[in-house]
Amino acid sequence: MSEQTIALVTGANKGIGYEIAAGLGALGWGVGVGARDPERRETAVAKLRAAGVDAFGVPLDVTDDASVTAAAALIEERAGRLDVLVNNAGVTGGRPQEPSRVDLATVRTVVETNVLGVIRVTNAMLPLLRRSASPRIVNMSSSVGSLTRQSGPADDLTTGPVAVAYSPSKTFLNGVTVQYARELRDTGILINAACPGFVATDLNGFRGVRTPGQGAAIVIRLATLPDGGTSGGFFEDAGVVPW
Repeated sequence: MSEQTIALVTGANKGIGYEIAAGLGALGWGVGVGARDPERRETAVAKLRAAGVDAFGVPLDVTDDASVTAAAALIEERAGRLDVLVNNAGVTGGRPQEPSRVDLATVRTVVETNVLGVIRVTNAMLPLLRRSASPRIVNMSSSVGSLTRQSGPADDLTTGPVAVAYSPSKTFLNGVTVQYARELRDTGILINAACPGFVATDLNGFRGVRTPGQGAAIVIRLATLPDGGTSGGFFEDAGVVPW
């Protein structure tokens, strides 16, 4: 019998992150539910287990070095390796985000979670991913991180509100994803960015038009890419998202 595939999903206690955990768990994988809030984390784990998923809680604040180090130690103790890392945790930063009005503290907070948090978690988990036969990393991006779409015509559906913290944080994350792909190109570790579409979550006041399950689909596809698959790309359900 082959070893069980082990995944870690950050921000997995609700929304798209929860659905990613559920989707990977439905494949028979062991899924670490990474989340800061203990009660929400354990509630999510219990719900996933009730649905037949081999889920386990991972206390994880992506902005805290000690928390991330402890999370890596927990996974090492449990499984000795990590096969798939999904960097899903993210924040919007709230309003206002017009460049001329934004509080710089808002920008710092968003980048700390959406970019530095991804680097922090990825680097902590890389030693465990290197022990996997088919390691995969998926970073949760957004079409609002696409400079092509953001600089397009005013009637482009992806333009949305001006957001000088959130949108550029996803552009930054896309760039980080490419740099990891360049460094890891000869290791077998595939890393890609995913756009879930405009999903109804509490991040956008549930204004989205897609379900969390629909948003999770592209992440699950990238998490299960075959060996030799694409790395350093940016994808949505319809295909490649322009940079």
